[in-house]
Amino acid sequence: METDPRNPEIFNGYFDNATTSFPKPPEVGQEMSRYLCEVGGSYGRSALTRTLEVARVIEEARDRLSGILGCRSSRHVVFTPNATVAINTVLSGLPLEEGHILVSPMEHNAVMRPLAEICRRARATLEVMPHLPDGTVDAGRLARVLRPDTRLAVVNHQSNVNGVVQPLPAIRQALGEVPLLVDAAQSLGNTPLDVVTQGIDFCAFTGHKGLLGPTGTGGLYLRDPEKVRPFILGGTGSRSESYEMPEFLPDRFEAGTPNVAGLFGLKGALDNAPAPRHRREELLDLIRRLRARKEIRIFAAEDDACQGPVFSFRLRRTDVSTASVRLNREYSIETRTGLHCAPLAHRTLGTFPEGTVRVAVSAYHTAADLQRLAEAVEEVAQS
Repeated sequence: METDPRNPEIFNGYFDNATTSFPKPPEVGQEMSRYLCEVGGSYGRSALTRTLEVARVIEEARDRLSGILGCRSSRHVVFTPNATVAINTVLSGLPLEEGHILVSPMEHNAVMRPLAEICRRARATLEVMPHLPDGTVDAGRLARVLRPDTRLAVVNHQSNVNGVVQPLPAIRQALGEVPLLVDAAQSLGNTPLDVVTQGIDFCAFTGHKGLLGPTGTGGLYLRDPEKVRPFILGGTGSRSESYEMPEFLPDRFEAGTPNVAGLFGLKGALDNAPAPRHRREELLDLIRRLRARKEIRIFAAEDDACQGPVFSFRLRRTDVSTASVRLNREYSIETRTGLHCAPLAHRTLGTFPEGTVRVAVSAYHTAADLQRLAEAVEEVAQS
């Protein structure tokens, strides 16, 4: 299938952006190639001209991400290979032993698997927050499940299954002083987020989804970094005379050589984010149109104001795998099926164990692309 991000006249049938975004801004590949073919050098390991150029690009990327996150100091944003490493940094670095941990009902296995290990190894207890049928956390009932030993609350900001966006301000207020870790892997780049005004203590994100950057890039915001033990220890190019990790940021959490080529590409994405080619209302109209068909069951936010650019569906007379294969072979439409690494979310929605067909749009989709998707799903559902 031909896809050109610079040509909106060509049909864009790639609707798997919740897995990884495609296409990317052309500058992503250009910047990665520029580093590999022209710049070279490492980060923070010398004062060579090429090394200083690497530092300039990476620190500018950090500054840009700080602005997107709404944090006041870019030093509190550290780079990781992905959101999963960022999440594990927090979960392994906090004193959660024998404590009570709250999770939203829509968590990804990037959260649930490390927490399951913490519960097994450190005798912590896990509890799912009270919620509505679509997975929205019921902040009005949240205070009832708080305990004196509640050590952490984890919230998936935007579900990677039905796109529901959680009410972070209300959750923060209900939690009181309990630290809040937000998984923004799906939301950052397409859904507003402000770590300061929303009272977020830790925020994990990836570069290759809503931010349209390359895989192998991500990061973590820490409001109080001194509360977290470093997850990975090693060389930083600073305080090399000591066997102890530096206490200052970002070095404390950036051991080892970073993915410099990837961060060049991420900077290219941040500097060249495309204007959306469809209106939000056109996405909501697509969901409403499919929801009105009795042979299609839609999984999305009940409140349009809480809907992100992801939703799922199942057909009454066709299994999810067959539906996805037909969309791909007959209509050049790419979706993802199954549990999407989020079995807790599917248990919440009642779609476990088969899962759903997932649709995830990007800024590059036009209204015509959404129209063609709707027609294809309706035709497959009818046949």
